[in-house]
Amino acid sequence: MTENLDQIGEREIINRLTKYMPIGQIEDDTAQLNPYGKEILVNTDVLVDGVHFSNETTSPEDVGWKAITTNISDLAASGVDQILGITVGIIAPPSTTWQWVEGVYNGIEKALKSYGGKLIGGDCSRGKEKVLAVSAIGTVGHLRLHRSHALDGDFLIASGPHGLSRLGLALLIQDPVISNVQMTQKLKNKAISAHQRPIPAIDALRALKKCKPKDVPWRAAGTDSSDGLLEAIQNLCNSSNCQAVLDPSNLPREQNWPIGSLWDEWCLNGGEDFELILSIPPIWAKALLQSFPSSRLIGIMQKGPSKVLWTNGEEIQKKYLLEFKHF
Repeated sequence: MTENLDQIGEREIINRLTKYMPIGQIEDDTAQLNPYGKEILVNTDVLVDGVHFSNETTSPEDVGWKAITTNISDLAASGVDQILGITVGIIAPPSTTWQWVEGVYNGIEKALKSYGGKLIGGDCSRGKEKVLAVSAIGTVGHLRLHRSHALDGDFLIASGPHGLSRLGLALLIQDPVISNVQMTQKLKNKAISAHQRPIPAIDALRALKKCKPKDVPWRAAGTDSSDGLLEAIQNLCNSSNCQAVLDPSNLPREQNWPIGSLWDEWCLNGGEDFELILSIPPIWAKALLQSFPSSRLIGIMQKGPSKVLWTNGEEIQKKYLLEFKHF
């Protein structure tokens, strides 16, 4: 029987591909290499027209910015010390204008000037749709964040609010589901900016490193929430063989975030928030909460099957389904 990718789904596709790689190789946001005693992080992301961007919602410069910052977000989620460089592979229909390509690379240049690294190569080819494939390279410092480093008793921290990018998309496409919702102009502006010009959590990573208590070892679990807050937490649980308990009153909502089940859903599963989701010792977590104001204590990690639960014991995965699917 022939199976199509949309029938299999992204998670099962990845599970099946693990047989071609070393054990544990893709249980994290990045791959780690150790050539000649140097610890190097490598990450690759693909942005596809109609899936990750469109002319309706994203300018060419925004596409270039997003292509870089999504990769830097994964490096940050692995504890990157220095961003070295990126390569860009671009596929586009022959009818694509040079102005579009130039706009993309202007966005790439601006992102690199903001966060570090250099454009060191790439490739281009014709195709039926626009695609950007970006690989980013960085170094590892004292802190190597990894999804598998969570332990029982850790505090679960989100570096910032969630759901903004999903709201930004809804505003840009004039989604009727929000047509009668009252919200401030400040919230609208911030949401659109979060969707078009995402900001990787480099500042949160720096704060995490800086505030570490001296008597606490450099052990922390982390990932980013590019595929949604709930998916990020589930990934930590799966890789660390533990479970998370979330406090519904402490979901990382933006100020003046509307109330209701839809808005909680967007907070949990909206995707493309690019915040750090951390599982760290309580004393370190308290130091981060004091030093980085946008961070939020959202739950704890404990022993048990790899599930994400509310404080009342209800499994969240059963109630909330991910909106975004790669296939």
